[in-house]
Amino acid sequence: MKIFENKNIKYLILPMIILTITASITITIQTIQQYKAVTITLNEKIAEIMGKISESNPEIDSREIIEILNSAKNTEQYEKGQKELSKYGIEIDKINSIKLIENQMKTNLKLNILIIVLFSILWMTIIILYLRKRDKKIKQITNYINQIKNKKYDLNIEENTEDELSNLKNELYKITIMLKEESEISKKDKENLKMSVEDISHQLKTPLTSITIMLDNLKDNPNMEEKTKQKFIFEISKQVEWINWLVISMLKLSKVDANVVQFYDEKINLNKFIGEIIKNLEIPIEVKNQKIIIDGNENVSFIGDYKWQQEAITNIIKNCIEHNANNGTIYINYEENSLFTKITIRDEGEGISKEDLKHIFERFYKGKNSSENSVGIGLALAKNIIQKNNGMINCKSELDKGTEFVIKYMK
Repeated sequence: MKIFENKNIKYLILPMIILTITASITITIQTIQQYKAVTITLNEKIAEIMGKISESNPEIDSREIIEILNSAKNTEQYEKGQKELSKYGIEIDKINSIKLIENQMKTNLKLNILIIVLFSILWMTIIILYLRKRDKKIKQITNYINQIKNKKYDLNIEENTEDELSNLKNELYKITIMLKEESEISKKDKENLKMSVEDISHQLKTPLTSITIMLDNLKDNPNMEEKTKQKFIFEISKQVEWINWLVISMLKLSKVDANVVQFYDEKINLNKFIGEIIKNLEIPIEVKNQKIIIDGNENVSFIGDYKWQQEAITNIIKNCIEHNANNGTIYINYEENSLFTKITIRDEGEGISKEDLKHIFERFYKGKNSSENSVGIGLALAKNIIQKNNGMINCKSELDKGTEFVIKYMK
């Protein structure tokens, strides 16, 4: 049988066979010893009887008694002896009780051997059935692994038992789900990358075309008026600066997405943190004559990477400045509790439509109210950085009423 070719089955059945044989030999030896004990007892009684006969009847030759013991059953003498014993109320069966015990011992020996054999067969059957089931599970697991190797993740593993292989199947199922999710994420990332390349190409095409035209004009018109020349140079510089910003922003976003950025944890005081960001944004704030109102306890803090979190919050506030009206106000509030530190940033701008609100954190997404220079990287980068720092960000907005960003850093 092929089942015995399995090493595991051999290792389980062999000890059972040895145990069964050992038990059978042990019972047999014990039975033989009991049989010998009965025989010795019987011989002792015979010797005692012969001694008594010799003492009471010395004229009787002991050899005659020995001859009777060794000879076959004499029916006539047996019946006479039975009648003689009956006079004294002694039944022949009782005299023969040792023989009955002997027969019973032989019967017990046969019964014990039968029980051992049946028990062994039962155990072997259970072991074989168990190992067959085990082999079936191993083949299933091997099949699942081969499917995973072939990137087929649509597996259905339903297992409610608690043995090792079942636990392995359940763990394999978890890994399969994880690989499936990773595969979907990878596929989505490839699609995003393709879209990103197309978007970058589109974003770079306009400024590069503009730069090329202005450079051609400068080259073809050496006698161009100095005022016009300076204007062209200023515009070229401006476009180059914008391209540089786009490239740097894309590099930052790519690093965060690829998990190659090492974030350092430090205690960040929000009073100082927000103050530095507002100071860095003084020029665009002054250009639009906006007002910043900050409200929060000076001791509120959170744990994060100072540099990268400053990048994230700066992008959010810049978005509010861009979409807020001239002479408008931006409100910044921060507070903390035992679970998280919360930062709320609210503007009084034109707001975001419900349709656009669902996509504002997607890279290169430009809403209906976006400016011409908007690329759609800032909020996507901000969200990724905040999430990498054990935080979360939500946005709610109403048209003509403004937009509010809520950032929470978990403790």
